[in-house]
Order: sequence, then structure tokens, then C-alpha cells
Amino acid sequence: MRPPLVSALLCMGLFVSCTAPPRASGGVQLSAEARIQAIPPADPAKAGSAKVNNWQNPYLAIRENGIALVDFGNNEERILKGDQVLDALAALPSSAWPYGRVVAVEETDRGTPEQRVEVRRNRAVVAGTLESAHVLIHWIPPTP
Repeated sequence: MRPPLVSALLCMGLFVSCTAPPRASGGVQLSAEARIQAIPPADPAKAGSAKVNNWQNPYLAIRENGIALVDFGNNEERILKGDQVLDALAALPSSAWPYGRVVAVEETDRGTPEQRVEVRRNRAVVAGTLESAHVLIHWIPPTP
């Protein structure tokens, strides 16, 4: 079970994602990557000691039909395409990143061979996207 604060933060993040991105001084709109870079680097002491059942940073679940941004508090998943992941993460408020620039990523190992191929493809997209944005990935082993 997730703490209520985490649930509230994730819920707020999903609602905030519908708003316009922040602007730099002078009214220039910041890119998703620039907004992500504004988040402090990952704090290994905090992220390394966090367990899955009380994870407070963003949480992605790799599915065969896309990448889910998980809101545990509302028991919801927002399914994203690979090119939407960085924008969705960048739209989250800074309070959604207490461990710094690190995201938990879980993948499923179930389904048909074709579905598993799609999961691996989506995993590669997420890994490349997050690594290029200098976001640390906290891999969650596949659930049996």
C-alpha cells in the first residue's frame, strides 16, 4: 500500500501534466529535457534504501501496449507512447521527485511471445529515453 502523500503527489502530477509547461525567464517555453534537468541528480542514499512498496518518485510499468505512468493512490495507469514519456515526467511537480532524478521501472514477463517482444521493445525505448535525459533507472524485476 502506498502512503497517502505519494498518492496525492502522483495524482497531482497526472493533473498537472495537462497544463502548459513552465517557461524560462523571458517567456521561452522550456523543453521536457530541460525541465527534467532542473530536478536535482538522484540521491543514492534515498533511492537505494527505498523499497517498491513505499517508492515515492515516478513509477513506470512497461506493458506490451505502451508505458504506464502509475498512480498507486488511485490505482490508475496512464498509458503513454514512447515519445510521451519524457513530457509526462517533466510535467510532474518537483515534489514528485524526493529522491532526485530517478524513476522506478517495472516490466512484465507474462504474455505471448509476441507480447513479450513488444515489452522488450518498450523497455528499450524507456531505457534510451531516460538515459539520454540523465535520469537514473531503478529497475524492478519482472513479476512472475
